[in-house]
Amino acid sequence: MVMGAAGSKLEKVLGDQFPEGERYFGLENFGNTCYCNSVLQALYFCIPFREQLLDYYANNKNLGDAEENLLMCLADLFSQISSQKKKTGVIAPKQFVYRVKKQNEIFRGYMHQDAHEFLNFLLNELVDILEKESNALKSPPEALSPSEKISNGPSHPVMNGVRKEPIVTWVHKNFQGILTNETRCLCCETVTARDEMFFDLSLDIEQNSSITSCLKNFCSTETLNAEDKFFCDKCCSLQEAQKRMKIKKPPHILVIHLKRFKYMEQLGRYKKLSYRVVFPMELKLNTAEDADSEYILFAVVVHVGSGPNHGHYVSLVKSHNRWLMFDDDNIEMIDESTVQTFFGSSQEYPGNTDHGYILFYECLGGKS
Repeated sequence: MVMGAAGSKLEKVLGDQFPEGERYFGLENFGNTCYCNSVLQALYFCIPFREQLLDYYANNKNLGDAEENLLMCLADLFSQISSQKKKTGVIAPKQFVYRVKKQNEIFRGYMHQDAHEFLNFLLNELVDILEKESNALKSPPEALSPSEKISNGPSHPVMNGVRKEPIVTWVHKNFQGILTNETRCLCCETVTARDEMFFDLSLDIEQNSSITSCLKNFCSTETLNAEDKFFCDKCCSLQEAQKRMKIKKPPHILVIHLKRFKYMEQLGRYKKLSYRVVFPMELKLNTAEDADSEYILFAVVVHVGSGPNHGHYVSLVKSHNRWLMFDDDNIEMIDESTVQTFFGSSQEYPGNTDHGYILFYECLGGKS
């Protein structure tokens, strides 16, 4: 392992103020893996997620038949970081990156990858593994046909012909929220509501806006008319309707993805929107019950570069009330005020191309 010069510098800066038991390790870049490194640092400093992953590792690492999967590779990496004798340095997440590429061909080449796409893939993959393990524990082995005896249990568990309740894993408990999609028929006033689960909210952005205004737009009422009329079951016909999204249950960890890459039809390609979007350190989230949930910002994945197909990712994380910037194997302390320089630009052609892309907020006051 290489001790990064930036790491030892950080240790000097913090001196005896270095947080007890904490580790700050940069991650080596394997050609184009900054999209992966930036997300991993944000997740590592998501403390409830880190603690539950390390608990999972402690309980599963010695099982003889523990399968080498993405969850175990991630848990092993987090365990390596947290158990280092040195306080700072650099780790090469070789096994984890190898597993990601093996599992999903999208991440195999040397093209610039999307950090949000990677985060989505990772969380869904972790949930799949945990669900399969949970099903394997619940299903008596003799009840499985030979074709279903796979290492992680049956792929579609059905008990006595009835599909079981969905499993709520610790990944769900951290990241999952519930949206309600409400449609009101303007003829008979009947409201149709459909719940949707989410691990993150993808928000459209506008120039000189804020997260609060983007969230308001996300939850605003839209009229469905002309070609977009809604088929009302009560009227048995297409009708004009009003539709809106409501946050029914906010997640404990709120992940907000700013849609900075927009497809421009006239150009036939994606363009990066460098719009200035203010993200506050503290955020109030309105929910369907009209109760506000309060959140605090603890990580930002930043896209650096002017276009969608090239560029770089870095992470800003808040740890023990200090902000740090992780840029692959490089780590430096930054002032809280520096975070504002990543809001975006009011100008059409920005000089600065470092823009907040994925925001991580934690709910204050325990589980929401």
